[in-house]
Amino acid sequence: MNQYFVDREILEKYYEQLIREEKSAETVKKYRHDLEKFCMFVNGRAVTKELAIEYKQYLVDNHTANSVNTMLASLNGFFKYAGWYDCLVKTLKIQPDLFRAQGRELTREEYYRLLEVAKQREDEKLWLIIQTMCATGIRVGELRYITVEAVMAGYAYVNFKGKIRSIILLPELCALLKDYIARTGLQEGSVFVTRNGKPLDRSNICRNMKNLCEEAGVDRNKVFPHNLRHLFACEYMEKCEDPIALADLMGHTSLNTTRIYARKSIEEQARRMEEMELVVK
Repeated sequence: MNQYFVDREILEKYYEQLIREEKSAETVKKYRHDLEKFCMFVNGRAVTKELAIEYKQYLVDNHTANSVNTMLASLNGFFKYAGWYDCLVKTLKIQPDLFRAQGRELTREEYYRLLEVAKQREDEKLWLIIQTMCATGIRVGELRYITVEAVMAGYAYVNFKGKIRSIILLPELCALLKDYIARTGLQEGSVFVTRNGKPLDRSNICRNMKNLCEEAGVDRNKVFPHNLRHLFACEYMEKCEDPIALADLMGHTSLNTTRIYARKSIEEQARRMEEMELVVK
């Protein structure tokens, strides 16, 4: 049975390798967090296949299945880099949900209420950020590609996680953004920036969004940037029912990722089944 030892030197070399592979800063941060967690569990012990399996069980006992798999992916990536192939562990097999979970989704009405509160507070920047993200379906990390140049052109080019795609900026959205650009005196670069001129980060946007919740009467757990992307996708599927076109808009490599937005709620599925009238009274 092979035994290995984790030291700071090999970890730092691995993080440097991730950077050379052009992994995003967020991805490197996630790998670092996951591997530090593993190191705390190991606590100086020799790493073996048995210990890796023990760690996997520890994760299963303390985290959701999806979180377990992301942490195991980080661990397996490190094992492969180190050449510890005999320590690799299998990820969990997760059966996809058959229905959309209504309780976690942001509704159109809740979205409008958040916008109304932002407008009442005269927080134009947040008001426009929320609309820009929801009207385009972009990720929060892609917001920096909404530039003055993109607004003037009516579309943006996004280069995120090694994928390049174009984002449509609707004329109505461009009109709002052009007014904002004119009033703020922006000449070039990202539209949504800090006082120092740097693009806003995820934590600031998320915190500012959650500050609207109480007044808007919206559950804080439903309000975060990615749920705006989710709302865009669900609304698009309701109108068009074209997962291939949606996959292009969302920047999905696989249609399996897009399929989650094609799912109906359990209430919607029940209504459709009732309309089949196959139960005879």
